[in-house]
Amino acid sequence: MIRALLADDQSLVRAGFRMILRAEPDLEVVGEAADGREAVDLARSLRPDVVLMDIRMPGLDGIEATRRVTALDSPPRVLVLTTFDLDEYVYESLRAGASAFLLKDAPEQQLVAAVRVVADGGSLFSPSVTRRLIEEFARPAAAESPALAELTARELEVLRLVARGRSNAEIAADLVVSEHTAKTHVASILQKLDLRNRVQAVVFAYETGLVRPGEAG
Repeated sequence: MIRALLADDQSLVRAGFRMILRAEPDLEVVGEAADGREAVDLARSLRPDVVLMDIRMPGLDGIEATRRVTALDSPPRVLVLTTFDLDEYVYESLRAGASAFLLKDAPEQQLVAAVRVVADGGSLFSPSVTRRLIEEFARPAAAESPALAELTARELEVLRLVARGRSNAEIAADLVVSEHTAKTHVASILQKLDLRNRVQAVVFAYETGLVRPGEAG
């Protein structure tokens, strides 16, 4: 059973999501929050698998709430709900550790599928949308990050491919290695750079200048 927490300041929106999720046999809504602070408190006490997080909420917004939720011990995955996909708030939520974002007016089955994918540790970003979002808002640092020195030459190569939207299978094919080896490299990169997911790795690659806008293919 996948345990979901709903965080949105509009009760009608929460009611709609609750109705959709509760209709599925493998999904359970364990709590609801009307603002970011409540979302963090409930995520800590209820330990859901996925938090459906609105970005714009009073008091503590969804970005800071995402940052705090993903910093918890054994944190839940965060699925950000947004009105506009190419939005600086969405970008900041990805930097904060969100695993995915979804438009609020997405079809019901897309929402359900997204919750399942995110709960399973996957990502449902369209590489093209993710790249456009990051290229629009990423601000490369003036100097190269010393953290890059922690990576081997092969890991730098893998990180560039991750930033270009390649899956583990595609990375394996590009580098002529097994998919298991590609996955191991990605896991090592996330651990060395203290990143929570592949999306943060993409953001890191752009903000350190390892990959520049227009290079992704």
